[in-house]
Amino acid sequence: MSSRDRRQGRRELLERDREQNKAWRRMKRQEIAAARLEKAEKKRKARQERWWQMDGKKDDPAFSFWLRVRIVFFMLLILCSLVICWIAAYYISHSLRWNMKPLVGQLVNSVLGFVIFGMIISIVSRFGKGRQKEYWRMIIDALKRISKGDFKVSLPVHGRDDDPWREVVQSINNMASDLDKMEHMRQEFISNVSHEIQSPLTSIGGFARVLREENLSSNQRDHYLNIIEQESERLSRLSENMLKLASLDSDKHPFHAAPLRLDKQLQTLILACEPQWQGKNLEMSVDLKPVTIEADEDLLSQVWVNLLHNAIKFTPEDGSIQVSLEADERGATVSIEDTGIGISEEDQAHVFERFFKADKSRTRSGGGSGLGLSIIQKIVQMHGGSVSVRSALGEGTCMTVSLPLAAARTAGQKSAPEPGKSPS
Repeated sequence: MSSRDRRQGRRELLERDREQNKAWRRMKRQEIAAARLEKAEKKRKARQERWWQMDGKKDDPAFSFWLRVRIVFFMLLILCSLVICWIAAYYISHSLRWNMKPLVGQLVNSVLGFVIFGMIISIVSRFGKGRQKEYWRMIIDALKRISKGDFKVSLPVHGRDDDPWREVVQSINNMASDLDKMEHMRQEFISNVSHEIQSPLTSIGGFARVLREENLSSNQRDHYLNIIEQESERLSRLSENMLKLASLDSDKHPFHAAPLRLDKQLQTLILACEPQWQGKNLEMSVDLKPVTIEADEDLLSQVWVNLLHNAIKFTPEDGSIQVSLEADERGATVSIEDTGIGISEEDQAHVFERFFKADKSRTRSGGGSGLGLSIIQKIVQMHGGSVSVRSALGEGTCMTVSLPLAAARTAGQKSAPEPGKSPS
C-alpha cells in the first residue's frame, strides 16, 4: 500500500470519527432537550394539579378564611412597600440638595416614590408570570383539545363570582359539556339511522335473492314480492319522516296560524279513521267541547292522526279509546286515552326521543320508525304548547296535548310568506 493510500485512509478514518462525534453530540443535545421538556412538563402538571386541589378546596370554610388572610397580608405588603419607596424618594431628593418649595418637593417625592415602586413591581412581576402563563396555557390547551374533537374538558374555576375571567372559564366548561352531549346525540342518531335503514335493506336483498330461484310457485313469489313492497314503503316512510323532522327543526318550515275549530278538526279525523277502529271492534268515546284556537291546521292534523293511529295500533280488539277536548282561559287540552298495552315507567321518560321504540318486539308488520312522537312534540312546541304521557303496562296510555288559544310559535321559527300551502 502506498503512502498516498495510507494518508487517504487516515483522512477517511478521521472524517468518520468527526461525523460520529457530531452525531453523538447531536444525540446528547436532543437527550438534554428532551429531559428539559420532560422536566418542564412535570412541573406544568404539578402546577395544574395544585390548581385542581385549590378548586376542590374553594368551598372549605378554613381554606376560604386563610385565603382572605393572605389577601389582607398582600394588601398590607403593598402599602408597606409604597411607604418604603416614598421614604427612599425623600432621602434621594434631599441627597441631591435640590432647592424646591415644600409643595413642589412633596410632589417630586410622591412621583419619585411611585416610579421606584413601579420599577420594583416590574422586576418582581417577572417572577410571577409563570403562574399566569400556566393558567393561559391550560385555557389554550383546553381549546385545542376541543378543536380536535376531545370534549372531555373541565377547567378549574377560580376567582370571585363577578370576575370576568371566571365567566370565561365557566363558558369554556359549559361549551365543552354541550358539545360532548351533542356529539353523543350525533353518534346515537347515526347508529339509529343505520339500524333503521339496514333492517329493510337486508330483507329486500334477501328476498330478492330468493326470487332468483326458478322452482318457486306463484303464491310464494307474490308473498316475497309483497314483503319487498312493504319494506320499500317502510324505507319511504322513514326518509319522509326524517325530512319532515329536519324541516321542523329548521327555521324555514311553513307555519300559517289561523282561527281553527279544534273540535271540528278532531271530529273529522276520528271519522276518517273509522275503518281502522271499527275493524278491531274498538269502542270510540268522544267528548269534544266547542273550541276555537289559532293554529296551523295542516301541522295539527299530523299530530291528531299520529296519536289516533298509535292508539288504534296498540289497543287490542274489543278495547276502547276515549277522546276529550276541554278549554279554559289558559288554552285547550286534548286527551286521547286507550286501553292498550301501555308503556313502562322507565320508557315514558324516553318516548319523545328520536328512534325510540317502547315496544322492543315491533316488527315490519306493526312497527314504525320511532319518529312519530318526536314529530308530534316538535309541532306542539312550535305552537307554544306541550305534550305529556301517562301510562302503565297492561292498563293503557293517555296522551295529553295542551295548546294556547292564540298562536305562540317558538322563537327561531319564521312564518312562511305564502299562506294556504300545506307542508310537505
